Amino acid sequence: MKFSILIPTRDRLELLRHAIESVRLQGYSDWEIVVSDNASSQDVEGYIASLADKRLRYSRTEKLIPVTDNWNLALERSTGDYFIMLGDDDALLSNCMAKARGIAERWNSPDAIYTEALQFAYPHVIPDHPEAFIQTGYNEFFKSGAAEPFVLAPELAETLVRQAMQFRIRYGFNMQHFIISRQLVERLRPKGPFFQSPYPDYYAANAILLAARSVVANPRPLVVIGISPKSFGFYYHNRREGEGVEFLQNIQAPEVRERLRAKFVPGTNMNDSWLCAMETLALNFPERPDLRVNYRRYRLLQYQAALGQHSWRGLGTIVGHSKWWEWLLYGPVVAAYVLSYLLPARLRARAQEALRSSLSAYPRFDLRRRAVPYRNILEAARAISS
Repeated sequence: MKFSILIPTRDRLELLRHAIESVRLQGYSDWEIVVSDNASSQDVEGYIASLADKRLRYSRTEKLIPVTDNWNLALERSTGDYFIMLGDDDALLSNCMAKARGIAERWNSPDAIYTEALQFAYPHVIPDHPEAFIQTGYNEFFKSGAAEPFVLAPELAETLVRQAMQFRIRYGFNMQHFIISRQLVERLRPKGPFFQSPYPDYYAANAILLAARSVVANPRPLVVIGISPKSFGFYYHNRREGEGVEFLQNIQAPEVRERLRAKFVPGTNMNDSWLCAMETLALNFPERPDLRVNYRRYRLLQYQAALGQHSWRGLGTIVGHSKWWEWLLYGPVVAAYVLSYLLPARLRARAQEALRSSLSAYPRFDLRRRAVPYRNILEAARAISS
C-alpha cells in the first residue's frame, strides 16, 4: 500500500525540513512526498535535490497561485493508494503510515480514515501563552471515549456536516486529520476539483463525510499540526488576519461571490471563507437539498466579530448592515454587549467573554494544553512517539 504525502509550501524552508524529515524517519517505506512549491523565493528545489531520495517529487509554480490551487496541483501529481495532506509546518508521528495501513487492511480499505491529531504551537505564537505547548482539538468523533478504531456511523457523519453548515465546528476540518483513498478522489471528481473554496479544508472535510461509503475513526493521534510564526493560525490569533489572507491567497470563486453578494456583511474573512466553503458544498451536492447553509447564523457571527473590535465602529457596522428582523432576533445580544461597557473593567471582561462563548462556533471544551520544552515540531513529534 503506497501513501502519498502532499506538502504544499511557500517560503517556509526552515519548517519544511522538519515536515519532510518526519516522513523520512518512518519505519514504513512505501511512500512518496509531493512537494508543491508555490513560487518560493527560497531554494526549496536545491534542498530537495540534496536529499537524493527518489521518493521525493518536486514541482514549482512560476507565479503565486491561491492555496486551493496549489493543494490540487499536489494531489494531481500524486500516485499513492492513500494520501495525507501535510502542511509544511506539520509532522507525522512515528509509524503513522504503518498504523494507517493496519487500519485500512483491518477495515477493508475504507474511503477515508479520520485520525485524532495533536497541535504544537511554537513559542511566542499565541499571545496569551508565550511558551511552546501541545494541545488537542474538539472532536465529536471521539466523544464516546473509544480507545480503538471504529467505523463512523453515517448518521453522525451527516450530523457533523449539518453542524458545519450551521457554522458550528464539532470536529477538526484540518486535512491533516484525514487519510484519503484514491477511490474517493475519483468518486468526487465529477463535482470538480477535490479542494474548492477559499478554505479548501472546510470544503473537502465535509465533502468527504458526505461522499465516503465508509470512514474509520482512529482515536489515537498519528499527526501533529503546527501553529508556527508563519501559519494562518498565528496571523488569526494575533489579529493580523489580513496578512494571513495575503499569505495564503484566499480567493473566492466569482460565481460563488456573486451568489453571496447579498449575504456578505463585514466581520472577519474567516467567516466569509467559511460561508463560501459551505455554499460551494451545497452547490456541488444538489442531490441533498435538505442540507442548507444557515445565512442567519453567519451574519450573527459577523456581528459578533464586529462587536469584538471593541470600538463604536463595530456597532456602526451592525447598524449599517443589519435588517429589521435581525434586530428582533439579535437586538438583545447587541444591547447586552453595549451595556457591558457600563460595568467595571473586570466584570466587563467577564460579561463580554460569556457573551462571546455563548455565540461561539466552538463548544466549551478542555484543550488539555500543556507547556513543552521542544524547539520545533520534529522534536515534539519524536518525543511524543517515543
